[in-house]
Amino acid sequence: MPCRIEDYALIGDCETAALIGRGGSIDWLCWPRFDSEACFAALLGSRDHGHWLISACDEGARVTRRYLPDTLILETRFETADGAATLVDFMPLRGKNSNIVRLIVGERGRIHMRVELILRFGYGAIVPWVTRLEDGTIRAVAGPDMVVLRTPVNLRGQNLTTVGNCIVAAGETIPFVLTYSPSHLPPPAPLDPRSALEATEAFWTDWAGKCRAEGPWRDAVVRSSITLKALTYAPTGGIVAAPTTSLPEQLGGSRNWDYRFCWLRDATLTLLALMNAGYYDEAHAWREWLLRAVAGSADQIQTMYGISGERRLTEWIVSWLPGYEDSRPVRVGNAAHQQLQLDVFGEIMDANHQARRSGLTTAESGWQGQLALLDHLARVWAEPDEGIWELRSGRRHLTYSKVMAWVAFDRAIQSAESFGLEGPVDKWRELYARIYEDVCTRGFDVELGTFVQSYGSKQLDASLLLLPCVGFLPVSDPRVRNTVERIEQRLLVDGFVMRYDTNSAADGLAPGEGAFLACSFWLADVYVLQGRWKDAERLFKRLLALRNDVGLLSEEYDTQRRRLVGNFPQAFSHVALINTAFNLTRSQISAEQRVPIEQRAQKVGASVTQTLAPTSETAVGSPSTDTSAGDANAGMDNIRKNHSTDHRIDNTDARNTVRQIPS
Repeated sequence: MPCRIEDYALIGDCETAALIGRGGSIDWLCWPRFDSEACFAALLGSRDHGHWLISACDEGARVTRRYLPDTLILETRFETADGAATLVDFMPLRGKNSNIVRLIVGERGRIHMRVELILRFGYGAIVPWVTRLEDGTIRAVAGPDMVVLRTPVNLRGQNLTTVGNCIVAAGETIPFVLTYSPSHLPPPAPLDPRSALEATEAFWTDWAGKCRAEGPWRDAVVRSSITLKALTYAPTGGIVAAPTTSLPEQLGGSRNWDYRFCWLRDATLTLLALMNAGYYDEAHAWREWLLRAVAGSADQIQTMYGISGERRLTEWIVSWLPGYEDSRPVRVGNAAHQQLQLDVFGEIMDANHQARRSGLTTAESGWQGQLALLDHLARVWAEPDEGIWELRSGRRHLTYSKVMAWVAFDRAIQSAESFGLEGPVDKWRELYARIYEDVCTRGFDVELGTFVQSYGSKQLDASLLLLPCVGFLPVSDPRVRNTVERIEQRLLVDGFVMRYDTNSAADGLAPGEGAFLACSFWLADVYVLQGRWKDAERLFKRLLALRNDVGLLSEEYDTQRRRLVGNFPQAFSHVALINTAFNLTRSQISAEQRVPIEQRAQKVGASVTQTLAPTSETAVGSPSTDTSAGDANAGMDNIRKNHSTDHRIDNTDARNTVRQIPS
């Protein structure tokens, strides 16, 4: 039976990754790429579906673990009455082949250790043909795949399993090196494990040392940055959402998806997280992946792509896997790649605009392709779509999708005006004004006094927290304030934010899921914008406390069972952590930096077109902790009195208080 999700740690070589349980079992590995078929799939079934265990024979051994500081090298310590040893697990940065290195390092006395290797290619279905070569190397072959194991330990075959025992004494080190290669090639050359350890440690410590995070959250930012680096496919720069598939959003449920792909909607927040942390090379590689992925006919744009930009991500069911804790089905591929999700247009345009502003790329880079995307968006923005949450219940006019269509034209105008790029700016101005009016009229419910998930619905949605963050409205606007307050009242469970109420909002799936962690980070960002510093820090600390013992987060948190759920580790959760940490750190630097933020937000509120404003009756209430209520009401008076068709620059300034480019 697999471990709890929070009991896993990650190792990787920036082309694939493995999950290792607290007891020393590798229960998930797709080789040779993130999206390859798994050869260890016990995570979604049992040991019979493939795992590699190295552990103390004494089941009562005390087990502790950690990452070697500022690295992706995992150390698991086993301690018994007779002795103690540390299992060192890592994947060297790839040369010709991909390797997993496991070292048993004796520290005290003598300790008995056991080894169990079960290779099952094809997601646990295919038993390989295993032979021992003349030099003692164990070779396993199945179709196109070959894995070789080199170790001085005498291993033997037993019931289609490779097993063995060893005794390690203080001062001794016993190595195991597992290497992947295509089966048509000769067995790969041996790897020196000690040299590989030194090189791997040097790489990660040097890379982590470039992180420019400061303040009380530095360690959390460094660990999250290392995790993002580990989820990056180095040959192309693509970043997978997670290295796993089908870890459930509800234990025993059917909300199980394949996240081993790259989502366009992660573009801006990921770009900013990397730049905020000082990793401009990785940010540049991610942006270049984005440009290549979307290249082609604009009307064929997808919501996600493979790690090399692949478009065919056909979804199918792995029927022989029972799923994590009987959570069925296990899916490979993702049908959502064929959905219409209008928000990705805004993310693409925003990511490219932020890249230009930061000097990450030349102003002209990719502009012609972006013009084609904008031309297509002009034709489709008014259509319903499946949206950010990839609904499987049919298309709707989703408020956040429309807002991000507005963002696309807003950033296009800014790019054209700031960098001298050519484009139909007057047409874009007209479109983004129409979209703005459409959202404020149809996406705002007068009776509730809030923005809603989709036009005509009464449902709240956590994505609405992003309206002030993307600059659509200032955080001081009464409509925004009241939406935030209602989300706090209706979508908070045990202090964490649900995406929406799955019991009342039909999304094509059975109800029930955990709190989506990125949404809670978004709420902390909104608190920063509102000047609720203590609330923001309190929520951020609670979110940090959800990380497992080695600093990793999944996609969601089950507030009833108090367990991490969803695919793991989740890039979007760590991206949100990094960006919120930097927002909080900036808020603590000086009071002077906060004053212009509020002034900019008020300036935005004063410049919105009169015809787009609700009546005073719709601008209801504000949280009691928001000290800017008087100023916000004054802002509403200005909305009714003033006319302006150009509020772009001010709105984007409001956005940059949260999605801020590093100075």
